[in-house]
Amino acid sequence: MAVDYAVIVVYLAGMLAMGWWGMRRAKSKADFLVAGRRLGPAMYSGTMAAIVLGGASTIGGVGLGYQYGLSGAWMVLTIGLGLLALSVFFSARIARLKVYTVSEMLDLRYGGRAGVISGVVMWAYTLMLAVTSTIAYATIFDVLFDMNRTVAIILGGAIVVAYSTLGGMWSITLTDMVQFVVKTVGVLLLLLPIAVVRAGGFAEMKAKLPTSYFDPLGIGGETIFTYVLIYTFGMLIGQDIWQRVFTARSDKVARIGGTVAGTYCLLYAVAGAVIGTAAKVMYPKLPSADAAFATIVKDELPIGVRGLVLAAALAAVMSTSSGALIACATVANNDIWSRLRGLTGSRAPDHDEVRGNRAFILAMGVLVICISIALNNVVEALTVAYNLLVGGLLVPILGGLLWKRGTVHGALAAVGAGGLVVLGLMVTYGALANEPIYYGLAASLLSYVVVSAATKPTDPAVLAAWRERLAGSPANDGSPGGDGTDAEPGPRTISTHS
Repeated sequence: MAVDYAVIVVYLAGMLAMGWWGMRRAKSKADFLVAGRRLGPAMYSGTMAAIVLGGASTIGGVGLGYQYGLSGAWMVLTIGLGLLALSVFFSARIARLKVYTVSEMLDLRYGGRAGVISGVVMWAYTLMLAVTSTIAYATIFDVLFDMNRTVAIILGGAIVVAYSTLGGMWSITLTDMVQFVVKTVGVLLLLLPIAVVRAGGFAEMKAKLPTSYFDPLGIGGETIFTYVLIYTFGMLIGQDIWQRVFTARSDKVARIGGTVAGTYCLLYAVAGAVIGTAAKVMYPKLPSADAAFATIVKDELPIGVRGLVLAAALAAVMSTSSGALIACATVANNDIWSRLRGLTGSRAPDHDEVRGNRAFILAMGVLVICISIALNNVVEALTVAYNLLVGGLLVPILGGLLWKRGTVHGALAAVGAGGLVVLGLMVTYGALANEPIYYGLAASLLSYVVVSAATKPTDPAVLAAWRERLAGSPANDGSPGGDGTDAEPGPRTISTHS
């Protein structure tokens, strides 16, 4: 294992070095939070693919393939479909808003009063997303070093917190590009063909496994529908995803680059399911489906290649973990803390804003590590995160983009009703049940439509400012120079109308 250890150590050291290099580029708030809004198509595509394809998509995707066969690809397929939908239909408008958070978008659209409540929901989602990624370190480091679970979480989490705190989005972007390359080589180009060959090829796999393993819908229609509701719609509205959209240097980059990333996700989904299916042939009686990835890597890959593939697994976890962490810290600082302190109408010096956001990443990172040590069930934590996000925020966000009659009262009612129903039904039926998201979405949509129709329409001046921002008007992007890079856009540009 010495060669494999060396590969992993070099990889981890490289992540820290890029964090240090990224610190030199993070001179302003826009640099730190959205990489200066300067990413081109190649880097944008790679980093977007890296953040959405995390430990759940890699280790969990292989596990679903082990359990259900090729239809186990559906979880990651719905993630890719959501990213495609976001890129084709919404990313250009989102990029032109020149904001930092989803809550700022809601304030712009509804008049400056939806931020704190929506911020709390988004913060809970990004926190749990970071937790699920951090828990996954325990699985990988256990394979690598037979390491204690708590020590593994602290080690992996500390590395991510370190490079994220140093350089913010610039560091995360640079590390994500490396992680994207490592995942592509490790999973698609090495593990996939090796797994199929070791399983005897597709003919042998079909001969040894039930026909249900090769049924595209074998996982069940209801499960697929739930994946669409949670993951496809979750891709449309998550702060971690939107914050990457904000890094694009133009709406064209956001649209084309996101489409490339979404297509890559579809390929990655099929690869994970095929690897899991091959693992079922080789190891038919594993104690846990989630152990399939680690087992096939540990037992079937040659020295050196094994280290690279495990580095790919680490890359998957780290990319999602760092993206969720900076999203969590951005929401906590900009949407909750600053508003509660009454600072939304004043501007701190830009250097102080970088320092403040850096402190929040460090604080949120410590919190994530502590929660990760206390929790154990990754799937439940991830489901809770997406249920809260989709049940509480999908309707007011998409409603604001698509229906001009939606009002701030309707948005707040939708967030409250959807969030409460989701939480209540998760307690009643369990975190993994389908009912919470079904009824939560229905309650949110009904509340939004009824309350919006029954309340006074949004101020025409607010809607006019919103439409100008969506159109990319330089006069309304919140920036003295018109590019929005060092601005503090958001509710105060229109809050006087609320």
